[in-house]
Amino acid sequence: MTAPDLIDAVRDDQQTELSRLGSSKTLYADTRGEMEPDAVHAAAAAREAAARDTFEGWEATEGDADAADLFADAAADASDRLGDSDPADREFHVHDALDGLETTVERLGGLVGWTLVDKKIKEQLTGFFTGQADPQTARTYRSAGDEVVELREDAADLLDETCDDWDAAEAAATDVVAAAYDDYVETLEDLGVNPKDVC
Repeated sequence: MTAPDLIDAVRDDQQTELSRLGSSKTLYADTRGEMEPDAVHAAAAAREAAARDTFEGWEATEGDADAADLFADAAADASDRLGDSDPADREFHVHDALDGLETTVERLGGLVGWTLVDKKIKEQLTGFFTGQADPQTARTYRSAGDEVVELREDAADLLDETCDDWDAAEAAATDVVAAAYDDYVETLEDLGVNPKDVC
């Protein structure tokens, strides 16, 4: 297996989940139904804060120097995107799943899974602010999505160089996407919304 094979396998296995996570209902869930610009920004900031904390934790406990550098870069990118924003008070199951990954291979696979989810969310953020006639903010989130794709490519390159257990890497990536989807479903159901209709 190669990293592109892994990415394709996760996309195929989690096709429905990723499709629904790429719908506007993700922002609805993240904002708890408050689809206003300030609430959307705060929800996006909450995701960046959670990502920063996870990847800083990985860097601090990672034995592989190259992986530690990658996780440091991921944390720095999330911190830069967060800036001085005020995050909403949110907890994400996907970060519980990420925080439970311990080996380098699992973390790299989990990072790939996270990027597949986060790119979908960045696309929704871009679309939301395009619809708000705020092209500057839309461009900011589009650029953030590009950063996430670059991170995925870096993680994939490192997997190709070092992975000795592709099953573990794929399982971690799949579990991360599944955890993000479970969070999406539970939140929408709590809000009285059918999570299975894509909009």
